[in-house]
Amino acid sequence: MLDQLLAPDVKSLLEEGKFEDILDFFKESHPTEIAEVLTGLKPEEALEILRHFDDQTFADVFRELPTAFQVDTSELLDKKDLAKLIMQLDPDDRVDLLKAIPQERFESVMPILAQRERENIKQLAQYAEGTAGSIMTTQYIALNQDLTVREALERIRLEGSEAKTVYTIFAVDKDRKLKGTVSLGELILAAPSKKLSEIMDSQVQSVYALNDREDAVYKFSRYDLVALPVVDSDEVLVGIITHDDVIDVIEQERTEDIERFMAITGKHENTAYLHTSIWTHFKHRVGWLIILAVMGLISGAVLQSFQETLTSLMILAFYMPMLADTGGNTGSQSATVIVRALALKEIMPGDAFKVLWKELRVALLLGLVLAALAFIRVLFTGNHVPMPGTINILDIGTAIAIALGIQVVSATIIGALLPLGAAALGADPALIASPALTTIVDITGLLIYFTTARMILHI
Repeated sequence: MLDQLLAPDVKSLLEEGKFEDILDFFKESHPTEIAEVLTGLKPEEALEILRHFDDQTFADVFRELPTAFQVDTSELLDKKDLAKLIMQLDPDDRVDLLKAIPQERFESVMPILAQRERENIKQLAQYAEGTAGSIMTTQYIALNQDLTVREALERIRLEGSEAKTVYTIFAVDKDRKLKGTVSLGELILAAPSKKLSEIMDSQVQSVYALNDREDAVYKFSRYDLVALPVVDSDEVLVGIITHDDVIDVIEQERTEDIERFMAITGKHENTAYLHTSIWTHFKHRVGWLIILAVMGLISGAVLQSFQETLTSLMILAFYMPMLADTGGNTGSQSATVIVRALALKEIMPGDAFKVLWKELRVALLLGLVLAALAFIRVLFTGNHVPMPGTINILDIGTAIAIALGIQVVSATIIGALLPLGAAALGADPALIASPALTTIVDITGLLIYFTTARMILHI
C-alpha cells in the first residue's frame, strides 16, 4: 500500500535530485517501510536512493525487498559493490540472494569475498530450498558445556555482537554435538563457579538440517521456542533458526498452500500482486486449468451417455446444479480439514482408516440432512412439472434425495482420500486435493445421479 501512496512523491524528489529531502523523508521509517515504498519505483531508481544510505541501512532495506526486486537491483551493481552488500547481509539472507541471482554472477562475486564468508556461504548453500538448513543462520553462540558461568559470560561479551540472538546459549561437547541450552537469564542468576552442564536444559528440541522447514515451524509452535538449533546426522550443531525466520516461513507456506489449493503453480513467492507480471500470472495458472478442462470433457461424456434419461425426464436437469454444488462443497470441507490436520501433524497417512471411518460417519449425518432438504424441495417445487407415465413427484423426490445423500458421502470420502494419498506419496496435499477434487466429484456425481434415477424410476 505504501508503494502506491508514497512512491510518486519519492520519485518526484528523486527527479529533482533532492536526496537530502528523501533521506529526511525516510528518517523515522523502519527498513521494511522504506523497502515497501521503493518497490513502487524502478530498480534503478530504488538503487539510486539506496546508495545514499549508509552501508548497514542499505543492507537492512535491501533485505526487506521482494526476491525478484533484489535480483533486478543487484544486477545493476558491479561485482565490487555487490560483494560489499553481501558482506553486510546476515548469512541466511546473503545465501538466499546468491541462490536467486544467475549462476555466472554468483561465481564471479565469490572470489572477491573474504575466505570466512566464502566458506560460510558454501556451507549454507548446500541445503536445498525448503529444508530447515536453508533458513538457518550461523550467527549464534555455542559454548562448551564444561565452561563455568563466569567463563561463559565473558565469552558472550566477546562474541555476542555477531550473534543473531544472545538470549539462548547452546551447550556443546568437544565434538560440537548439541547437549543442551541455557537462557541468558539463567546464566546471570547462576553461581559464577557452576558449569553450564549443571544448569543447562538437556531436554533440548532440535531439527535436522535436511528435514523440511515445516518441521521447524511445527516445533516452534509446539514448544514455544525463541530459537531452534539445527543439527546434522551426527547431532553436531550447524546453525539455528530464529523466530523471525519462522514467521517468514509461515507467511510463505500460507501463500503456497492457498495458491496450490487453487491450482496455482510456480515458486509461490510473497511478491505483491501488482508487482507480478501478467505473463507470470498466466504461467502459474494455465497448467492445471488445461488439465482440468480436459478432465471436464469426461463430465460431458458422462452427461451425453445419459442423454435419453435426461430427455425423458427434464426435471432431473433442474437439480443437477444442486447436486454438483453440494458435492463440491462437502468434498472441499473434508479436504480442508484433512490438509490442515496433515500440516499440523495431527494425523499421518498411516491414520487413513481412522480418518475415513470418522469422515464416513460425518458424511452420513450430512447426507441425511441434505437429502431430507432436497426431498422437501422437490415436493414443494416440482408439482407443476409434467411427469411421464406412472412416475410421480414422490418417486422423483426419493431418487434425487438418495442420489444427493450418496453424493455427499462419496464427495466427503474423496475429499479425505486425495490429500491422504498425496501425503503418502510424498506430494503436497494442498496441490493435489483441491484442483482434482472438483472435477472428480463432478464426474462421480453425474454417474451417481443418473444411475440412481434409472434404478429407482426405471427409465
